[in-house]
Amino acid sequence: MNDKLPPSPPEQEQEGASPSLSVDWRPDPASPLPLHAQIAAHFLAKIRTGAWPSGMRLAPQRELCRRLGVNRSTVVTALGQLTALGLIEGRRGGGTFVTDTSSAETERSGNWNDYVEEGIHYPNLPTIQDINRLEYEPGLIRLGTGEPAPELLPGAAMNQVLAGLSQRVLPPLSYEEPLGSPVLRAAVSRMLERSGILADPASILITSGALQGLQLIALGLLPRGSTILLEKPSYLYSIHAFQSAGVKFSGLPLDGRGLIPERLAAEAVRSKAAMLYSIPSFHNPTGIVMDTERRKELMEVTGRLGLPILEDGAYQELWLDEPPPLPLKALDREGRVLHLGTLSKAASPGLRIGWIAGPEPVVRRLADIKMQSDYGASSLSQWAAASWLTGGYHEEHLHTLRRRLRERRSLMLELLRLHCTGLATWNVPAGGFYIWLSLLHAGPPRKLFTAALHAGLLLNTGDLYDRSDRRHLRLSYAYASPAELERAIPLLAGLIRAGG
Repeated sequence: MNDKLPPSPPEQEQEGASPSLSVDWRPDPASPLPLHAQIAAHFLAKIRTGAWPSGMRLAPQRELCRRLGVNRSTVVTALGQLTALGLIEGRRGGGTFVTDTSSAETERSGNWNDYVEEGIHYPNLPTIQDINRLEYEPGLIRLGTGEPAPELLPGAAMNQVLAGLSQRVLPPLSYEEPLGSPVLRAAVSRMLERSGILADPASILITSGALQGLQLIALGLLPRGSTILLEKPSYLYSIHAFQSAGVKFSGLPLDGRGLIPERLAAEAVRSKAAMLYSIPSFHNPTGIVMDTERRKELMEVTGRLGLPILEDGAYQELWLDEPPPLPLKALDREGRVLHLGTLSKAASPGLRIGWIAGPEPVVRRLADIKMQSDYGASSLSQWAAASWLTGGYHEEHLHTLRRRLRERRSLMLELLRLHCTGLATWNVPAGGFYIWLSLLHAGPPRKLFTAALHAGLLLNTGDLYDRSDRRHLRLSYAYASPAELERAIPLLAGLIRAGG
Protein backbone atom coordinates (compact mmCIF):
# COMPACT_ATOMS: atom_id res chain seq x y z
CA MET A 1 0.00 0.00 0.00
CA ASN A 2 1.39 3.40 -0.96
CA ASP A 3 1.56 5.49 2.22
CA LYS A 4 2.54 8.77 0.51
CA LEU A 5 0.14 11.52 -0.53
CA PRO A 6 0.71 14.78 -2.41
CA PRO A 7 0.87 17.91 -0.27
CA SER A 8 -2.52 19.05 0.98
CA PRO A 9 -3.44 22.54 2.15
CA PRO A 10 -3.34 23.48 5.82
CA GLU A 11 -6.58 23.74 7.72
CA GLN A 12 -7.38 27.04 9.37
CA GLU A 13 -5.94 26.74 12.85
CA GLN A 14 -7.75 27.87 15.98
CA GLU A 15 -6.18 29.57 18.97
CA GLY A 16 -2.96 28.19 20.38
CA ALA A 17 0.44 27.41 18.98
CA SER A 18 1.00 24.44 16.71
CA PRO A 19 4.29 22.56 16.64
CA SER A 20 7.04 23.36 14.18
CA LEU A 21 8.01 19.93 12.92
CA SER A 22 11.66 19.70 12.01
CA VAL A 23 11.85 20.78 8.39
CA ASP A 24 14.42 18.07 7.65
CA TRP A 25 12.55 15.24 9.38
CA ARG A 26 10.08 12.86 7.80
CA PRO A 27 9.54 9.18 8.51
CA ASP A 28 11.83 6.94 6.47
CA PRO A 29 9.89 4.54 4.17
CA ALA A 30 13.00 2.31 3.96
CA SER A 31 13.12 1.77 7.72
CA PRO A 32 11.87 -1.59 9.06
CA LEU A 33 9.94 0.43 11.69
CA PRO A 34 6.42 1.25 10.42
CA LEU A 35 5.78 4.87 9.50
CA HIS A 36 3.24 5.39 12.26
CA ALA A 37 5.71 4.04 14.85
CA GLN A 38 8.43 6.39 13.60
CA ILE A 39 6.05 9.36 13.90
CA ALA A 40 4.91 8.33 17.37
CA ALA A 41 8.53 7.98 18.51
CA HIS A 42 9.44 11.39 17.09
CA PHE A 43 6.46 13.06 18.79
CA LEU A 44 7.22 11.20 22.02
CA ALA A 45 10.78 12.57 22.05
CA LYS A 46 9.46 16.11 21.47
CA ILE A 47 7.07 15.81 24.41
CA ARG A 48 9.48 14.15 26.85
CA THR A 49 12.29 16.64 26.18
CA GLY A 50 9.93 19.58 26.76
CA ALA A 51 10.17 20.85 23.19
CA TRP A 52 6.38 20.38 23.06
CA PRO A 53 5.25 21.45 26.53
CA SER A 54 2.01 20.67 28.33
CA GLY A 55 -1.00 22.42 26.85
CA MET A 56 0.54 23.01 23.39
CA ARG A 57 -1.86 22.51 20.50
CA LEU A 58 -0.74 20.16 17.72
CA ALA A 59 -1.29 21.06 14.09
CA PRO A 60 -4.49 19.69 12.48
CA GLN A 61 -4.26 16.19 11.09
CA ARG A 62 -4.34 17.28 7.45
CA GLU A 63 -1.48 19.65 8.13
CA LEU A 64 0.51 16.90 9.84
CA CYS A 65 -0.12 14.66 6.81
CA ARG A 66 1.20 17.34 4.47
CA ARG A 67 4.30 18.08 6.53
CA LEU A 68 5.15 14.42 7.13
CA GLY A 69 4.25 13.18 3.62
CA VAL A 70 1.95 10.39 4.81
CA ASN A 71 -1.74 9.63 4.67
CA ARG A 72 -4.26 10.39 7.39
CA SER A 73 -4.62 6.82 8.67
CA THR A 74 -0.90 6.77 9.46
CA VAL A 75 -1.16 10.00 11.45
CA VAL A 76 -4.31 8.79 13.24
CA THR A 77 -2.55 5.57 14.27
CA ALA A 78 0.49 7.47 15.59
CA LEU A 79 -1.67 9.91 17.54
CA GLY A 80 -3.70 7.01 18.91
CA GLN A 81 -0.57 5.49 20.41
CA LEU A 82 0.31 8.78 22.14
CA THR A 83 -3.27 9.16 23.38
CA ALA A 84 -3.15 5.67 24.87
CA LEU A 85 0.02 6.68 26.74
CA GLY A 86 -1.81 9.72 28.12
CA LEU A 87 0.56 12.15 26.38
CA ILE A 88 -1.97 13.92 24.15
CA GLU A 89 -5.71 14.51 24.35
CA GLY A 90 -8.54 15.85 22.23
CA ARG A 91 -10.50 18.73 23.72
CA ARG A 92 -14.05 19.92 23.41
CA GLY A 93 -14.30 22.44 20.59
CA GLY A 94 -11.65 20.70 18.52
CA GLY A 95 -7.92 20.31 18.51
CA THR A 96 -5.35 17.91 19.92
CA PHE A 97 -3.13 19.08 22.78
CA VAL A 98 -0.16 17.82 24.71
CA THR A 99 -1.63 16.62 28.00
CA ASP A 100 -1.58 19.23 30.76
CA THR A 101 0.26 17.58 33.63
CA SER A 102 -0.17 20.45 36.11
CA SER A 103 -2.13 19.75 39.27
CA ALA A 104 -5.63 21.12 39.71
CA GLU A 105 -4.44 23.31 42.59
CA THR A 106 -1.74 24.99 40.50
CA GLU A 107 -2.76 27.78 38.16
CA ARG A 108 0.38 27.49 36.02
CA SER A 109 2.24 24.34 35.05
CA GLY A 110 5.67 25.95 35.34
CA ASN A 111 6.70 25.63 31.67
CA TRP A 112 7.27 28.31 29.06
CA ASN A 113 4.14 27.40 27.16
CA ASP A 114 2.18 29.26 29.86
CA TYR A 115 3.69 32.50 28.58
CA VAL A 116 3.32 32.00 24.82
CA GLU A 117 0.42 34.45 24.54
CA GLU A 118 1.52 36.78 27.37
CA GLY A 119 4.23 38.90 25.72
CA ILE A 120 3.57 42.43 24.48
CA HIS A 121 4.60 41.61 20.89
CA TYR A 122 1.64 40.54 18.77
CA PRO A 123 1.95 37.31 16.77
CA ASN A 124 2.02 37.48 13.00
CA LEU A 125 -1.21 37.08 11.10
CA PRO A 126 -1.98 33.36 10.56
CA THR A 127 -1.39 33.64 6.80
CA ILE A 128 1.95 35.39 7.38
CA GLN A 129 2.96 32.60 9.75
CA ASP A 130 2.00 30.06 7.09
CA ILE A 131 4.01 31.91 4.43
CA ASN A 132 7.08 32.23 6.66
CA ARG A 133 7.02 28.48 7.27
CA LEU A 134 6.06 27.32 3.80
CA GLU A 135 8.61 29.43 1.90
CA TYR A 136 11.26 26.87 2.86
CA GLU A 137 9.35 23.79 1.79
CA PRO A 138 10.59 22.29 -1.49
CA GLY A 139 8.27 22.07 -4.45
CA LEU A 140 6.21 25.21 -3.86
CA ILE A 141 6.35 28.06 -6.39
CA ARG A 142 6.67 31.31 -4.45
CA LEU A 143 4.59 33.86 -6.36
CA GLY A 144 4.60 36.59 -3.72
CA THR A 145 8.08 36.52 -2.18
CA GLY A 146 9.57 39.98 -1.69
CA GLU A 147 13.22 39.23 -2.31
CA PRO A 148 15.40 38.42 -5.32
CA ALA A 149 15.80 34.79 -6.31
CA PRO A 150 19.14 33.24 -5.31
CA GLU A 151 20.25 33.26 -8.96
CA LEU A 152 19.72 37.05 -9.07
CA LEU A 153 21.96 37.65 -6.08
CA PRO A 154 25.64 38.56 -6.66
CA GLY A 155 27.25 35.40 -5.32
CA ALA A 156 30.53 35.64 -7.20
CA ALA A 157 31.04 39.33 -6.45
CA MET A 158 30.16 38.86 -2.77
CA ASN A 159 32.70 36.01 -2.60
CA GLN A 160 35.34 38.49 -3.77
CA VAL A 161 34.30 40.90 -1.02
CA LEU A 162 34.45 38.19 1.64
CA ALA A 163 37.81 36.96 0.33
CA GLY A 164 39.12 40.50 0.70
CA LEU A 165 37.94 40.61 4.31
CA SER A 166 39.85 37.41 5.01
CA GLN A 167 43.08 39.19 4.04
CA ARG A 168 42.69 41.83 6.75
CA VAL A 169 45.38 41.77 9.42
CA LEU A 170 42.72 42.17 12.13
CA PRO A 171 39.34 40.68 11.17
CA PRO A 172 36.26 42.64 12.32
CA LEU A 173 35.44 40.63 15.45
CA SER A 174 34.79 43.44 17.94
CA TYR A 175 31.66 45.53 18.47
CA GLU A 176 31.20 48.60 16.30
CA GLU A 177 30.24 52.12 17.43
CA PRO A 178 26.60 52.63 18.51
CA LEU A 179 25.75 54.30 15.19
CA GLY A 180 27.55 51.57 13.25
CA SER A 181 30.83 51.24 11.37
CA PRO A 182 32.18 54.70 10.42
CA VAL A 183 33.43 53.28 7.12
CA LEU A 184 30.00 51.88 6.27
CA ARG A 185 28.18 55.05 7.32
CA ALA A 186 30.50 57.10 5.11
CA ALA A 187 29.79 54.74 2.19
CA VAL A 188 26.02 54.95 2.77
CA SER A 189 26.31 58.75 2.96
CA ARG A 190 27.97 58.86 -0.47
CA MET A 191 25.38 56.47 -1.92
CA LEU A 192 22.48 58.54 -0.58
CA GLU A 193 24.04 61.70 -2.01
CA ARG A 194 23.74 60.20 -5.50
CA SER A 195 19.97 60.04 -4.95
CA GLY A 196 19.82 63.65 -3.72
CA ILE A 197 19.89 62.97 0.03
CA LEU A 198 22.47 64.96 1.99
CA ALA A 199 23.16 63.03 5.19
CA ASP A 200 26.61 62.98 6.74
CA PRO A 201 27.78 59.86 8.63
CA ALA A 202 26.75 61.35 12.00
CA SER A 203 23.14 61.43 10.72
CA ILE A 204 23.07 57.73 9.77
CA LEU A 205 22.35 54.71 11.97
CA ILE A 206 23.18 51.21 10.70
CA THR A 207 20.46 48.67 11.50
CA SER A 208 20.02 44.93 11.13
CA GLY A 209 17.83 45.40 8.08
CA ALA A 210 15.13 48.00 7.43
CA LEU A 211 12.61 46.04 9.51
CA GLN A 212 14.68 46.67 12.62
CA GLY A 213 14.58 50.36 11.77
CA LEU A 214 10.78 50.23 11.90
CA GLN A 215 10.91 48.40 15.24
CA LEU A 216 13.30 50.94 16.75
CA ILE A 217 11.10 53.83 15.65
CA ALA A 218 7.99 52.14 17.04
CA LEU A 219 9.69 51.59 20.40
CA GLY A 220 11.63 54.81 20.74
CA LEU A 221 9.84 57.70 19.07
CA LEU A 222 6.08 57.22 19.35
CA PRO A 223 3.94 57.33 22.50
CA ARG A 224 1.48 54.50 23.11
CA GLY A 225 -1.94 55.28 21.73
CA SER A 226 -0.64 57.56 18.96
CA THR A 227 -1.76 57.23 15.33
CA ILE A 228 0.29 56.68 12.18
CA LEU A 229 -1.04 57.72 8.79
CA LEU A 230 -0.09 55.39 5.94
CA GLU A 231 -1.13 54.37 2.47
CA LYS A 232 -3.86 51.77 2.23
CA PRO A 233 -2.89 49.14 1.17
CA SER A 234 0.57 49.14 2.71
CA TYR A 235 3.36 46.76 3.65
CA LEU A 236 3.13 48.06 7.21
CA TYR A 237 -0.22 46.32 7.70
CA SER A 238 1.54 42.98 7.28
CA ILE A 239 3.85 43.45 10.29
CA HIS A 240 3.00 44.15 13.91
CA ALA A 241 5.92 46.22 15.16
CA PHE A 242 3.82 49.35 15.61
CA GLN A 243 0.65 47.67 16.87
CA SER A 244 2.72 45.81 19.48
CA ALA A 245 3.98 49.21 20.65
CA GLY A 246 0.39 50.38 21.14
CA VAL A 247 0.30 52.52 17.98
CA LYS A 248 -2.80 52.74 15.76
CA PHE A 249 -3.01 52.96 11.96
CA SER A 250 -5.17 55.23 9.83
CA GLY A 251 -5.17 54.34 6.13
CA LEU A 252 -5.16 56.90 3.32
CA PRO A 253 -6.34 56.28 -0.25
CA LEU A 254 -4.03 56.07 -3.26
CA ASP A 255 -4.52 57.04 -6.87
CA GLY A 256 -2.22 56.43 -9.82
CA ARG A 257 0.10 59.21 -8.63
CA GLY A 258 0.40 57.95 -5.07
CA LEU A 259 -0.97 59.18 -1.76
CA ILE A 260 -3.59 61.94 -2.02
CA PRO A 261 -2.41 65.00 0.01
CA GLU A 262 -5.90 66.52 0.40
CA ARG A 263 -7.16 63.42 2.17
CA LEU A 264 -4.03 63.38 4.32
CA ALA A 265 -4.62 66.84 5.78
CA ALA A 266 -8.16 66.11 6.96
CA GLU A 267 -7.26 62.74 8.45
CA ALA A 268 -4.15 64.10 10.19
CA VAL A 269 -6.26 66.69 12.00
CA ARG A 270 -9.06 64.23 12.83
CA SER A 271 -6.76 61.54 14.21
CA LYS A 272 -4.14 63.85 15.73
CA ALA A 273 -1.57 61.77 13.83
CA ALA A 274 1.98 61.52 15.12
CA MET A 275 3.63 60.50 11.85
CA LEU A 276 3.14 59.62 8.18
CA TYR A 277 4.66 56.40 6.84
CA SER A 278 5.05 56.31 3.05
CA ILE A 279 6.72 54.23 0.34
CA PRO A 280 6.83 56.80 -2.48
CA SER A 281 9.03 54.86 -4.91
CA PHE A 282 7.70 51.52 -6.25
CA HIS A 283 5.18 51.19 -3.46
CA ASN A 284 4.78 47.84 -1.73
CA PRO A 285 2.41 46.21 -2.69
CA THR A 286 0.93 48.31 -5.54
CA GLY A 287 4.13 49.33 -7.36
CA ILE A 288 2.91 52.96 -7.67
CA VAL A 289 5.52 55.71 -8.03
CA MET A 290 4.58 59.04 -6.45
CA ASP A 291 5.32 61.72 -9.05
CA THR A 292 7.38 64.85 -8.46
CA GLU A 293 4.47 67.26 -8.07
CA ARG A 294 2.69 64.96 -5.66
CA ARG A 295 5.86 64.69 -3.55
CA LYS A 296 6.13 68.47 -3.39
CA GLU A 297 2.47 68.74 -2.39
CA LEU A 298 2.98 66.12 0.28
CA MET A 299 5.95 67.96 1.75
CA GLU A 300 4.00 71.23 1.71
CA VAL A 301 0.93 69.78 3.42
CA THR A 302 2.89 67.91 6.07
CA GLY A 303 5.01 71.01 6.62
CA ARG A 304 1.91 73.10 7.40
CA LEU A 305 0.71 70.40 9.77
CA GLY A 306 4.11 69.91 11.40
CA LEU A 307 3.80 66.19 10.63
CA PRO A 308 6.98 64.06 10.61
CA ILE A 309 7.46 61.55 7.78
CA LEU A 310 8.99 58.10 7.78
CA GLU A 311 10.05 57.39 4.19
CA ASP A 312 10.66 53.76 3.24
CA GLY A 313 13.16 53.75 0.40
CA ALA A 314 13.70 49.99 0.20
CA TYR A 315 12.90 49.82 -3.53
CA GLN A 316 14.01 53.21 -4.86
CA GLU A 317 17.18 51.82 -6.48
CA LEU A 318 15.23 49.13 -8.31
CA TRP A 319 13.93 51.27 -11.15
CA LEU A 320 13.50 49.45 -14.44
CA ASP A 321 12.46 52.16 -16.90
CA GLU A 322 13.85 55.39 -15.44
CA PRO A 323 14.96 56.63 -12.01
CA PRO A 324 12.14 57.76 -9.73
CA PRO A 325 11.79 61.39 -8.60
CA LEU A 326 13.92 62.68 -5.76
CA PRO A 327 13.20 61.00 -2.41
CA LEU A 328 11.14 62.96 0.13
CA LYS A 329 14.28 63.19 2.27
CA ALA A 330 16.00 65.07 -0.55
CA LEU A 331 13.25 67.71 -0.35
CA ASP A 332 13.49 67.99 3.44
CA ARG A 333 15.04 71.17 4.84
CA GLU A 334 13.48 71.00 8.30
CA GLY A 335 14.59 67.60 9.57
CA ARG A 336 11.05 66.20 9.33
CA VAL A 337 11.87 63.10 7.26
CA LEU A 338 13.46 59.89 8.47
CA HIS A 339 14.67 57.80 5.53
CA LEU A 340 14.91 54.00 5.70
CA GLY A 341 17.17 52.07 3.34
CA THR A 342 18.45 48.53 2.98
CA LEU A 343 20.77 46.25 1.00
CA SER A 344 18.31 43.36 1.32
CA LYS A 345 16.27 44.04 -1.81
CA ALA A 346 19.16 44.35 -4.23
CA ALA A 347 22.36 42.85 -2.89
CA SER A 348 21.88 40.41 0.00
CA PRO A 349 18.94 39.69 2.30
CA GLY A 350 21.31 37.57 4.38
CA LEU A 351 23.67 40.41 5.25
CA ARG A 352 20.86 42.04 7.30
CA ILE A 353 22.15 45.56 6.73
CA GLY A 354 19.90 48.61 6.60
CA TRP A 355 20.06 52.22 7.74
CA ILE A 356 18.11 55.19 9.02
CA ALA A 357 19.07 58.70 7.90
CA GLY A 358 17.69 61.63 9.88
CA PRO A 359 18.44 64.40 12.36
CA GLU A 360 21.41 63.60 14.62
CA PRO A 361 19.50 63.67 17.95
CA VAL A 362 16.94 61.25 16.52
CA VAL A 363 19.44 58.72 15.20
CA ARG A 364 21.37 58.90 18.48
CA ARG A 365 18.15 58.11 20.37
CA LEU A 366 17.48 55.16 18.06
CA ALA A 367 21.11 54.03 18.40
CA ASP A 368 20.72 53.93 22.17
CA ILE A 369 17.65 51.70 21.84
CA LYS A 370 19.49 49.48 19.38
CA MET A 371 22.38 49.07 21.79
CA GLN A 372 19.90 47.92 24.42
CA SER A 373 18.44 45.33 22.05
CA ASP A 374 21.40 43.78 20.22
CA TYR A 375 24.52 45.91 20.84
CA GLY A 376 24.84 46.67 17.16
CA ALA A 377 24.52 44.98 13.80
CA SER A 378 27.01 42.22 12.93
CA SER A 379 30.52 43.68 12.57
CA LEU A 380 31.33 41.16 9.84
CA SER A 381 28.22 42.12 7.90
CA GLN A 382 29.00 45.82 8.28
CA TRP A 383 32.52 45.42 6.96
CA ALA A 384 31.29 43.28 4.07
CA ALA A 385 28.66 45.91 3.23
CA ALA A 386 31.26 48.69 3.41
CA SER A 387 33.56 46.82 1.02
CA TRP A 388 30.60 46.09 -1.25
CA LEU A 389 29.72 49.79 -1.52
CA THR A 390 33.23 51.28 -1.63
CA GLY A 391 34.52 48.70 -4.11
CA GLY A 392 32.03 49.68 -6.83
CA TYR A 393 30.29 46.31 -6.71
CA HIS A 394 26.89 47.73 -5.88
CA GLU A 395 26.37 49.90 -8.96
CA GLU A 396 27.69 47.18 -11.25
CA HIS A 397 25.31 44.64 -9.73
CA LEU A 398 22.33 47.00 -9.96
CA HIS A 399 22.94 47.38 -13.69
CA THR A 400 22.76 43.60 -14.15
CA LEU A 401 19.86 43.14 -11.74
CA ARG A 402 17.71 45.76 -13.49
CA ARG A 403 18.21 44.06 -16.83
CA ARG A 404 17.22 40.66 -15.46
CA LEU A 405 14.22 42.06 -13.60
CA ARG A 406 13.03 43.72 -16.83
CA GLU A 407 13.13 40.31 -18.53
CA ARG A 408 11.12 38.69 -15.74
CA ARG A 409 8.64 41.55 -15.63
CA SER A 410 8.05 41.22 -19.37
CA LEU A 411 7.52 37.48 -19.06
CA MET A 412 4.99 37.80 -16.25
CA LEU A 413 3.08 40.55 -18.04
CA GLU A 414 2.86 38.40 -21.15
CA LEU A 415 1.71 35.37 -19.14
CA LEU A 416 -0.96 37.47 -17.44
CA ARG A 417 -2.12 38.74 -20.83
CA LEU A 418 -2.42 35.20 -22.15
CA HIS A 419 -4.08 33.59 -19.14
CA CYS A 420 -5.72 36.26 -16.95
CA THR A 421 -7.39 38.58 -19.45
CA GLY A 422 -11.04 38.76 -18.45
CA LEU A 423 -10.26 37.47 -14.97
CA ALA A 424 -8.26 40.37 -13.56
CA THR A 425 -6.60 43.68 -14.31
CA TRP A 426 -3.06 44.66 -13.34
CA ASN A 427 -0.52 47.47 -13.29
CA VAL A 428 2.70 47.66 -15.29
CA PRO A 429 5.29 48.44 -12.62
CA ALA A 430 8.12 50.82 -13.46
CA GLY A 431 10.37 49.23 -10.84
CA GLY A 432 10.49 47.14 -7.71
CA PHE A 433 9.29 43.53 -7.63
CA TYR A 434 5.51 43.57 -7.70
CA ILE A 435 2.47 43.43 -9.94
CA TRP A 436 -0.75 44.29 -8.09
CA LEU A 437 -3.36 41.94 -9.55
CA SER A 438 -6.97 43.09 -9.19
CA LEU A 439 -9.47 40.22 -9.47
CA LEU A 440 -12.73 41.01 -11.25
CA HIS A 441 -14.63 38.42 -9.20
CA ALA A 442 -13.15 37.41 -5.86
CA GLY A 443 -14.04 35.13 -2.99
CA PRO A 444 -12.52 34.75 0.48
CA PRO A 445 -8.73 35.31 0.32
CA ARG A 446 -8.01 32.37 2.61
CA LYS A 447 -9.94 30.06 0.30
CA LEU A 448 -7.80 31.10 -2.67
CA PHE A 449 -4.61 30.89 -0.58
CA THR A 450 -5.47 27.34 0.47
CA ALA A 451 -6.49 26.21 -3.02
CA ALA A 452 -3.29 27.67 -4.46
CA LEU A 453 -1.20 25.89 -1.85
CA HIS A 454 -2.87 22.61 -2.77
CA ALA A 455 -1.85 23.32 -6.38
CA GLY A 456 1.75 24.01 -5.35
CA LEU A 457 1.58 27.83 -5.37
CA LEU A 458 2.35 30.16 -2.46
CA LEU A 459 0.44 33.46 -2.69
CA ASN A 460 0.45 36.81 -0.93
CA THR A 461 -3.21 37.82 -0.80
CA GLY A 462 -4.35 41.44 -0.60
CA ASP A 463 -5.78 41.13 2.91
CA LEU A 464 -2.21 41.05 4.25
CA TYR A 465 -1.87 44.71 3.20
CA ASP A 466 -5.45 45.84 3.87
CA ARG A 467 -7.58 43.70 6.16
CA SER A 468 -10.74 44.38 4.15
CA ASP A 469 -9.19 43.59 0.75
CA ARG A 470 -10.68 40.52 -0.97
CA ARG A 471 -9.78 41.46 -4.55
CA HIS A 472 -6.01 41.65 -4.88
CA LEU A 473 -2.90 39.52 -5.08
CA ARG A 474 0.67 40.74 -4.80
CA LEU A 475 2.58 38.90 -7.51
CA SER A 476 6.38 39.05 -7.52
CA TYR A 477 8.42 38.51 -10.68
CA ALA A 478 11.68 38.62 -8.66
CA TYR A 479 11.72 35.20 -7.04
CA ALA A 480 10.06 32.43 -9.08
CA SER A 481 12.16 31.31 -12.06
CA PRO A 482 10.93 31.91 -15.60
CA ALA A 483 10.10 28.20 -15.92
CA GLU A 484 8.17 28.33 -12.66
CA LEU A 485 6.25 31.41 -13.78
CA GLU A 486 5.28 29.65 -17.01
CA ARG A 487 3.80 26.80 -14.95
CA ALA A 488 2.32 28.92 -12.19
CA ILE A 489 0.35 31.62 -13.99
CA PRO A 490 -1.91 29.20 -15.94
CA LEU A 491 -2.54 27.30 -12.70
CA LEU A 492 -3.38 30.53 -10.90
CA ALA A 493 -5.73 31.56 -13.70
CA GLY A 494 -7.56 28.25 -13.37
CA LEU A 495 -7.99 28.74 -9.63
CA ILE A 496 -9.31 32.27 -10.12
CA ARG A 497 -11.72 31.05 -12.79
CA ALA A 498 -12.96 28.31 -10.45
CA GLY A 499 -13.49 30.79 -7.64
CA GLY A 500 -10.55 29.64 -5.52
